Amino acid sequence: MRDGKPVDQTRYRALIGSMLYLTASRPDITFAVGVCSRFQSAPKESHMTAAKRILRYLKGCQEVALWYPKHGGFKLVGYSVSDYVGCRVDRKSTSVTCQMLGNRLIFWFSKKQSSIVTSTQASST
Repeated sequence: MRDGKPVDQTRYRALIGSMLYLTASRPDITFAVGVCSRFQSAPKESHMTAAKRILRYLKGCQEVALWYPKHGGFKLVGYSVSDYVGCRVDRKSTSVTCQMLGNRLIFWFSKKQSSIVTSTQASST
């Protein structure tokens, strides 16, 4: 990703800044915007293409946002998922967790792992 034609840094930063503001009500784009924000110091065409892809995604699902209804159950349910070696840049895994209280999202967490997982095969003796 270091290769490629540079793009206007000011324009790229403005686009990423706007999308960072949107993550408050659109947690579904938080991870993608976070990855794009890492390249603000020297953005390339590939980074701008990724940022524009997020905008096309947002345009296609304008009806999606956080919604907190007045009435609903109080059953606490948690969900968790990981993508093993999912990042193409540094080959690290990402874990995502969310908790629902009734049908309301009350907690969302996404974390890139701090180390790379490697696999070894045990020998049978």
